[in-house]
Amino acid sequence: MLIPGGYEWLVLLLVVVLVFGTKKLRNVGGDLGSAVKNFKKSMQEGEAEGDKPAEPAARIKQDEESGRVFDAKSEQHAEKDKDKV
Repeated sequence: MLIPGGYEWLVLLLVVVLVFGTKKLRNVGGDLGSAVKNFKKSMQEGEAEGDKPAEPAARIKQDEESGRVFDAKSEQHAEKDKDKV
């Protein structure tokens, strides 16, 4: 496989400019630049969040007799339903 040299790159660039136009290429370049900037920003935010300790997960309560597992949310709904009856 041949790698294009200097003149081949110039011809290729000329064809791309003729097909897409300079305005379209400028817009694509700007969009690509802003995408890279946003990606770097989100990576820095992710690293900052990684330094913080994780929040503890909700406690899980297990009924020993039946072996069923209940989470805190469903218990709250069950208590509300008992009050309504």
